[in-house]
Amino acid sequence: MKLCAVQYASTTGDIEGNVARHAGFVELAASHDTELIFFPELSLTGYEPTLAKGLATHPEDPRLDVFQRLSNTHEIVIGVGLPLVTSAKPQIGLVVFQPHSGRQAYAKQRLHDDELPYFSAGERPLLIETREHRLALAICYESLQPDHVATAACLGADVYLASVAKFAPGMDEAHAYYATFAREHAMTILMVNCVGPCDGESGGGRSAAWIDRGKRVASLDGEQEAMLMLDTATLTARVLTLTSPAV
Repeated sequence: MKLCAVQYASTTGDIEGNVARHAGFVELAASHDTELIFFPELSLTGYEPTLAKGLATHPEDPRLDVFQRLSNTHEIVIGVGLPLVTSAKPQIGLVVFQPHSGRQAYAKQRLHDDELPYFSAGERPLLIETREHRLALAICYESLQPDHVATAACLGADVYLASVAKFAPGMDEAHAYYATFAREHAMTILMVNCVGPCDGESGGGRSAAWIDRGKRVASLDGEQEAMLMLDTATLTARVLTLTSPAV
């Protein structure tokens, strides 16, 4: 199965503009026969906790319909990040579009202490079933918690997709965790991080892929927008550098 992680710089608060760029990335990935594509944490709004309540929406928001059309047309699974409306504080969500199927939403279950004033936690895991794999979803902080990945493994997941928004200083430690988890659970891990504006700083990039013995097979740099494509059949990866839009 061909998976694609898009290391991306969101435009803060601009859902419509980010949707348009995401759609372009999906089209590009589909032209390379990608079967699943996903983006960093809160990719459609940028990771900005203080703005999340005003930007929060629901999975059936018509602005997201383009992703269902693209999923149907290209037979591709798409995962995009945005804050989700709840009766309390919004949730950090990842909305998943599958071909000719109803969209699903996963909400981050384990929040960092810094997120508690702005977000509420999700309550259940979400696994994507394909012919080749059972893929588990994780969002940032929780993807570094041993019990979260262990639960995914117990549910039969053999691929772990981590959508994150992390600063550069934490990336060495994160890479070490993912290598350990991949080795301990005989699991393929694909992590995508943002670049560009992120909670008053800049995302640290370095999106990467690990195979089941804990070997890192590819990693992006800390600044460039790019696609990391992983073929789970051959356990090989390729990188496609992206051109940022003119300012």
